[in-house]
Amino acid sequence: MTNTTVACIGEAMLELSGETGAEPLRLSNAFAGDTLNTAVYLARLGLPEVAYVTLLGQDAVSDSMLRYMASEGLSTEHVGRHPERLPGIYLIENDPDGERHFRYWRESAAARRLFTGEAGPAPEALAGYGLIYLSGISVAILSEEARAALLAFLPGYRAAGGRFAFDSNYRPRLWSSPEEARTVLARFWAQADIALPSIDDEIALHGGGEAETVARFAALNAEVLIKRGAAGPLAITGGTVQELAAFPRAERVVDTTGAGDSFNAGYFAARLQGASIPEAAVRAHALSMEVIGHRGAILPRKAPQPA
Repeated sequence: MTNTTVACIGEAMLELSGETGAEPLRLSNAFAGDTLNTAVYLARLGLPEVAYVTLLGQDAVSDSMLRYMASEGLSTEHVGRHPERLPGIYLIENDPDGERHFRYWRESAAARRLFTGEAGPAPEALAGYGLIYLSGISVAILSEEARAALLAFLPGYRAAGGRFAFDSNYRPRLWSSPEEARTVLARFWAQADIALPSIDDEIALHGGGEAETVARFAALNAEVLIKRGAAGPLAITGGTVQELAAFPRAERVVDTTGAGDSFNAGYFAARLQGASIPEAAVRAHALSMEVIGHRGAILPRKAPQPA
């Protein structure tokens, strides 16, 4: 691909974290979201333009989110500002054993009104990007109207040379039923040029095992990388499983948050920069292993090296 610009669509949330049982409960905050994490890593990996596409509010937290995106080198041209709604929030509680528990407040978040015409861009505004990426979380929070607008836009976008990448990121609490999730996600898989499903998500949603998952994705006319955690990804091209080199296992696992998001970024960046599928898979796996060796979804920024 000669057009290496990327637009990532999704929801940026305010992340609060604290320790269960602490009195008083002290919280730290950050900004996160699956496609936002991917966008940040894509920008850090040197792509010329990475845009984040979402709706925020017109409040101080939204202002701070915009500054954070800009500080990470993201284009915010397609970030709309809803006149009434606010960003979603989630709380991470860590118990004394290190187990993480998540609680969400996102039902009335501004991002849920993306692509409805209330504020922000229409899908057609993204026509100039070489790659558009969104996930099943992005799709789950959107209205039926917004999903239909995206699905109407994608065929023409792809026919004009753009590529669509999709990751299911199945989260049961965001769907009314598994049947709804299967039906809606199938429509987006059918449009995907690059498919990056997680084996755990697919088995949770469809049942079966790895063989059934491979067979289902082999039927897609797409470049497929099935993420399998420590086992490394499995590639499918032209409907056939492609042999990849053995992948090393991480020596240190601190926090798996953001593992899939960073893998996606590493893969997209490598492919857009001319790497083969096997080479891109190696780079993506390496970045994911680095991420899970640190706390949080986003690695600390590396200090600039002296000249």
